[in-house]
Amino acid sequence: MWLICGLGNPGKKYQNTRHNVGFDLVDSIIKKNNFKLHKKDKTKETYKGSIKKINCLFCKPQTYMNVSGSPIGEIVNYFKIPKSKILIIHDDLDLVVGKVKIKIGGGNGGHNGLSSIDQAIGKNYKRLRIGIGHPGSKDLVSSYVLKKFNKVDRKIIEKIIELLTESFSLIFDDKELLLTRLSLQIKKN
Repeated sequence: MWLICGLGNPGKKYQNTRHNVGFDLVDSIIKKNNFKLHKKDKTKETYKGSIKKINCLFCKPQTYMNVSGSPIGEIVNYFKIPKSKILIIHDDLDLVVGKVKIKIGGGNGGHNGLSSIDQAIGKNYKRLRIGIGHPGSKDLVSSYVLKKFNKVDRKIIEKIIELLTESFSLIFDDKELLLTRLSLQIKKN
């Protein structure tokens, strides 16, 4: 079974903010694939289902971004999920809006959600990074990630989420093809 976690902050106040693109993509994928709510409590929402016959557990931590590691660690320990089958979907300041990259491990780039996860389960899990752009100054980052996208950037993000949702099954065995397909689709539009 794969564990796929989208990072974000709970509550209406944070919907459609830059920090919540992980939640946005998870919501889109579980809707398209008719995933069912598995469990909901104060720390997490989990959804079970399968994509192309691959069993998946999707998670949206409800503990706020900076302490995402605790509920993810609980799931990993309970289900004995190997790091090779963990994917964390998150926003990335160091990528332009809509740019998508996939990597395994590495530094957290100052992302507090990733730092919390690293402390809970270690570093060598897969990460799907979605670019949200950078405000230009480190002092502006905290408020920037909690703001909603402007109309132009929101359109870009919505398109990326749509394209990733359509091709998501490639993440399991051919992530390079996923990125290539995404790149080709973006060039068409």
